[in-house]
Order: sequence, then structure tokens, then C-alpha cells
Amino acid sequence: MINFSLLATAIRVLSMDAVEKAKSGHPGMPMGMADIGTVLWKNHLQHNPLNPNWANRDRFILSNGHGSMLLYSLLHLSGYALSLKEIENFRQLNSKTPGHPEYQHTVGVETSTGPLGQGIANAVGMALAEKLLATTFNKPNLNIINHYTYVFLGDGCLMEGISHEACSLAGTLKLNKLILIYDDNGISIDGHVIEWFNEDVIQRFKAYHWNVIANIDGHNIEAIDNAIIQAKQSDKPSLIICKTIIGKGSPNKSGKEDAHGAPLGKDEIELVRKELNWPFLPFEIPQEVYQQFDAKEQGKQIENEWNILFNKYSATYPELAKEFLRRINHQLPSNWNEIVANGIKKTTQAQETIATRKASQNAIEYFAQFLPELFGGSADLTGSNLTRWSNALSLNHENNFNGNYLSYGVREFAMTAMLNGIYLHGGFKPFGGTFLMFSEYARNAIRMASLMRIAPIFVYSHDSIGVGEDGPTHQPIEQIATLRLIPNINLWRPADTTESMVAWADSLKQNHRPSCLVLSRQNLKYIERNEEQINNIAKGGYILRCNSAQPEILIMATGSELELALNAYDYLSAQHKLVQLVSMPSLEVFAQQDQDYKNKVLGGEQCKYKIAIEAGVNAPWYQYVGANGLILGINSFGVSAKSADVFDYFGLTTTKVINKIKDYIN
Repeated sequence: MINFSLLATAIRVLSMDAVEKAKSGHPGMPMGMADIGTVLWKNHLQHNPLNPNWANRDRFILSNGHGSMLLYSLLHLSGYALSLKEIENFRQLNSKTPGHPEYQHTVGVETSTGPLGQGIANAVGMALAEKLLATTFNKPNLNIINHYTYVFLGDGCLMEGISHEACSLAGTLKLNKLILIYDDNGISIDGHVIEWFNEDVIQRFKAYHWNVIANIDGHNIEAIDNAIIQAKQSDKPSLIICKTIIGKGSPNKSGKEDAHGAPLGKDEIELVRKELNWPFLPFEIPQEVYQQFDAKEQGKQIENEWNILFNKYSATYPELAKEFLRRINHQLPSNWNEIVANGIKKTTQAQETIATRKASQNAIEYFAQFLPELFGGSADLTGSNLTRWSNALSLNHENNFNGNYLSYGVREFAMTAMLNGIYLHGGFKPFGGTFLMFSEYARNAIRMASLMRIAPIFVYSHDSIGVGEDGPTHQPIEQIATLRLIPNINLWRPADTTESMVAWADSLKQNHRPSCLVLSRQNLKYIERNEEQINNIAKGGYILRCNSAQPEILIMATGSELELALNAYDYLSAQHKLVQLVSMPSLEVFAQQDQDYKNKVLGGEQCKYKIAIEAGVNAPWYQYVGANGLILGINSFGVSAKSADVFDYFGLTTTKVINKIKDYIN
């Protein structure tokens, strides 16, 4: 018989001891949620510690990631490959137990959490992915996808605005296999939250059309268990509100902010041991606890049952089974290179002069034929982003989960974090669009995608002062530069249809880097290229024109400004100047090339004059032009006027660009 009290006590003590040894961390939440964690992991969570990534596992998300020792304790005690030594090394350099849970760093961690509220939005994406995959692949009596997404969260998660965005949409979509468990302890770092967080959470979530199970004693095993059973039976997403005591077991610090974000202290820990009747030394766990908590055998059995089911499925639906495995493992079709080559060929034959947002839509239209896993969407700007393709089918409030396109509403932050969750779940290549300016709302979720080394695609149209009359509130200036500053991200700013097709192809093949596609509102001229140049687009930067083996002048540009650079190249060539013109659609991809290639593209040592043209802040270009180079950019906010007038105002016209270059080289 399971002694739930003993197991919860083990979590409390292990958590407080790890925080104390590290002299850093948050003991209060793990001690307060220990009973809830024990019940969920022992009685409900469908998982296998011996194979943490099997496809039909339940997903467990610790949105209140500062309480990471709760998750590490659960992983260790239930049998995951997370040793007691790693627990002892909590928050230390190179340990598998960092301060906040990190995806791909610690076994069993489904997503990196820490920025509060994002775990909730990730989980909404995961629950959506589960629903979509089940609709696509499940057959009568062969439900190969059938699992829940559980989330632990605290007051801080609900205070963050992203929780509103994501939970509102989850209620609209009726994601009934999403279960949130709220650690309602009333305490944050600053003290009792009633002083600044006194909203009616019950009514808030009922207004979202959620199933709310309130007033649960978070330390009553039976009450917790019954609440989870009730939530699993609902046809709506569920919020279970558990009243808990932060730092439970601490005689002097429980129920107080003192237990939230600092070690309890040696003396208090001794009192806790007496209070909980725990006679063991720090990091000494009795075998009885391991035996009762161990989930390896049960997990192995659950997965074996699923394997039998999947074998039956494979025998009956062999092609669907093969497709399922391809998608869940993020594998591209075997003829991917041929698909890309044909797509590029189509654009070079068409030679269209169109906005790159339209060129992007054409690329989506093309690749969607071959990638049923493509899942698109937009934050209320579908007609402007052009993220929808002709055969796209929208999800709607009637639960049409046969769809592959979602209107997220005006929810840029939640959309981006949901895209992360959809990707993390597996089975989809998700992308979502908004205006480049509104990437500002989503920035922390973009950063988390990069940090986790996952590959959702972020589509940003209206990329410059070309937005025109919408004015400085909508005209991006610094956004491209600041996105480029995020490590492990590929940002593409294509100049025409061909570069747009290549940018999409590169983004779709990524598995460890998110991509940002930065696209124009205005039409851009199609540019002729030879075969070598077309092949080199995928390298992020390439020589578009060159009139000398030893150029003295290098001109670089991206996006809409490439046409200006081409006009300047033609003028200087006519003046018998030795010039090399470079298109640089992705500085990040270019940086990944070998040094010989980069040296060749950048003109070599004899290249005296270096010029960069981009309608944004100058900062990214100093690495290539140096201190003495010329950067034709914009280092102030925009103005409201017609697009052509705005470009003229900032000196980004052919005549003004040529005159500035002439002044520079003379």
C-alpha cells in the first residue's frame, strides 16, 4: 500500500536539503506542492522513466519553474536517470539540476520554464497538438494518441498577461485534456498577494469557459485525487485550485514569504526534520520511498501496451503508421532536396515582382503539398501576413480539429509560446505570423525557442518604414537588429521571390534553431541570378554582382534595400569602379559558413570601401564594414507618410544612396 504522506515528506526534505546545500533556490513551493505532485505522479501520470520520450506519454509542465526541486525530486524518486548526486549538485555548474528546468538538459523535462506563465502557454500548444494528432491518426479502437497535459502553476503565472491570452484561447478551443493545478498559497516574494492580486480566479476561468474545481485542500490526498479524476472527465479544460501552505513542514517559515525564494537555514531545517518525523541525514532516502515511488515497471507496462496497440495499427494502416513516425520524429520527406529544387525552379521561371509577404505565401502554398505536418496561423493578421494557403482548413469553436490553420486572435505572446509547445509535442512544423513590430510582445517566447534549440517558424511581415502611413508606432527600426542578437536564431530578410523560397526551405529543414522570416509589405523587383548564385542563397550571403576579381568597393544589402544596392552597383560600374554587390538575406546563416567562403563574399583584404544598406539601425553591420565603413540605415523612429515619401525622407532612394556612396569613396 502506498504511503503518500511518506513520499510527500521525502520530496519536502529532499527539496529543502538541495536548496540549503546550494545556498540558493526556492524551497517553499516544492514543500507546499509535495502532496499534489505525489498524487499526480503516482495515481495519474502516464509515463515511462525508462523511455521518457515515448509518443503517447502524458506531458507534465512545471510553469512555476522556480520550484524546480519539486520536479527534480519527482524525476529522481520515480526512476528517471537523474541521480542523487545530481540532486546534491542542485544549481551548480554543469549539473543536470539547474535553477529552472531546462529542456534537453535534464531527462524528463518537457519544456524550459522560469519566465512565469509561458509554461501554461506551452502546455496549451501541447494539448492542441495532442488533439490535432488524435483527430488525424486515431481510428476506431486504435487510439494511438490519447494523453493528457498537466501543468503546475502559481500566483505569478496567473498574474502574467500571457496566462490570460493562452487560457482564453484554450477555453474557446475546448482543450479538455489540458489540466492546470493551481498552487493557491497566497504568497509571492513580496509577501501576501492579496495586496496586489485579489481577482476572482474562479470566475475568471469560468468566463474562459473552463471547468473549475475549487477549494481543494492541497494537502488532502483523497481530495486531490478526486479532483484530478473529475477534471479528466470534463469536456472542457480544467483548473484545479488547491489551497496550500508554502513551505509546509517548516515551523517558523511556512505560510510566509520567508519560505519562497531563500534557503530555510540550518536551524530551521533541523526543526523541519523533527516536525515531519524524518530521522535521516541530508540526501539519505530510505529504500521504502524508492520502492513505493518507482514508476519504471508500471511505465514499461504502459508503453508495452501502447506498442501492442501501435503494432495493430501498423498492420491495419501501414502508411498512416509510417507517416505518424515520420512526423513525430520531425523528419522531412525522403525527397526533400528534390522538392526544394523544384520550388526554386518555379520561382525563377515565374520571375514575379511581388511583396515578399506574397512570395512567402507562395512558398507556403508550395511546401504545404508535401508537408501535412505544416500547421499555420496568425495573430489576427492573416490577410496582411498572408500566412494562409488555399487548402488550409481553419480550426473553429465547433472543434474542427481536422484543421491546419488557427486564428490566434490578438495574442502575439501566447501564439509564440503555443508554437513552442506544438513543436515540443512533436508531429508538426508550426508557424505563426504577425507584424514585425509586434514581435516585441512575443520576444521572451522567441528567446525561449532559441534557448531550447527548437524550430518553430515566426513570420513577420511589414518589415520596415515601407509600412508608410501607419507611422512610427508600426514602422520597425530596431526590431531586426534585436532579433539578430538572440543566440541560436536564424533571421531571414529575403529580397525577392527566389530568396523567399530558399528562406522557407531552410526554415523548414531546421530542427534545432527557430527561424524568423522578415517580409515586405511593398512589391520588390525580381532579381536575375545564375545557378551558382541561387545555390549560394542558402549560405545566408552571396555575391550577386561583381565586375572585378579584386574589388575595391563592397556593397551589402538585405530585403527591399537590395534593389537600391543593385542600382548603385550599376551606376558605379558604369563609372569604371571595381565593385562587388552582396545580398545578405541571413546574417546568422552566413556566419555559420567557413572562413574562406566568408572572405570571398566580403571582398578580401584589398576591398577598401565597405557599404551596408538596410532600413533599420546600423548596429548589426559594423561587424562587416568596420569602423571606417558606410552604413546607410535609420537610427531614429519613423514618420507617418506614404511609403515612397518615407524612404525619401530617410535618404533611401537610388539618387540619394548613390550620392552618399560617392561622397564616401571620394
